[in-house]
Amino acid sequence: MQALLRPFGTLHCQVDGPATAATVVFANSLGTDLRLWEPILPLLPKNWRIVRYDKRGHGLSDGGAGEDIHDHVDDAIAVIEHFSDRPVAFVGLSIGGLIAQGVASRRPDLVHTLVLSNTAARLGTSEGWQARIGAVKTSGVAGIADDIMRRWFAPAFLDGSSLPLWRNMMARTPADGYAAACRALSGADYSAETASLRLPTLVIGGEFDGATPPEAVKATADVIRGAAFRLIPGVGHLPPVEAPEAFANLLIQFLQDHLHD
Repeated sequence: MQALLRPFGTLHCQVDGPATAATVVFANSLGTDLRLWEPILPLLPKNWRIVRYDKRGHGLSDGGAGEDIHDHVDDAIAVIEHFSDRPVAFVGLSIGGLIAQGVASRRPDLVHTLVLSNTAARLGTSEGWQARIGAVKTSGVAGIADDIMRRWFAPAFLDGSSLPLWRNMMARTPADGYAAACRALSGADYSAETASLRLPTLVIGGEFDGATPPEAVKATADVIRGAAFRLIPGVGHLPPVEAPEAFANLLIQFLQDHLHD
């Protein structure tokens, strides 16, 4: 574990792999922490430097502000500048993918390759996020967890023994941090910026994604010149959890031509 000091407090980071290797930064989804990526880590090349971090208000990171997507983009930029002295590959899922789009559009000097998973240039509606915030205020994060699980996972996974662990991760997210991220999502729209991106980009969707339907994910791929779109069958919103081998294979196949030691 490593601590990166930010104006709001401490950002929890985890770095694995050789210090001199090409760097891949991972940004996770709303209601998860950096453990989201653990199922794929053993499958990735050992000569990659993997940098993961908990968004503010999630996992072991402090809370504070985070009600504007630009706050989260600022954090991601700080992570890249702290842990890499050259441009990185950035992998983002859901809000992590929105953060990735923000970093790539604002600081193209920091990102040479983009992987956007189960995300879009705009996620949901302002009204929907305000309703989510209201539900958290009334019932807490645990009170909405069962509904979120049905949005996240395909039917087969919902019946599996691993589901309670992911439900616990989501349910134990601090309510203030979760609500702040929802407020950030309610006002986030990178449609214009994402359409102007000009870097190698892979966009990944899940067949049964109830949070970001595959047609919305593909629509985002369609506006990025040259972007590749891949749909993973039989999975929902978190393919690194449900189909780690398929997800890792897509990453490896795409990034092997863009990562150089």
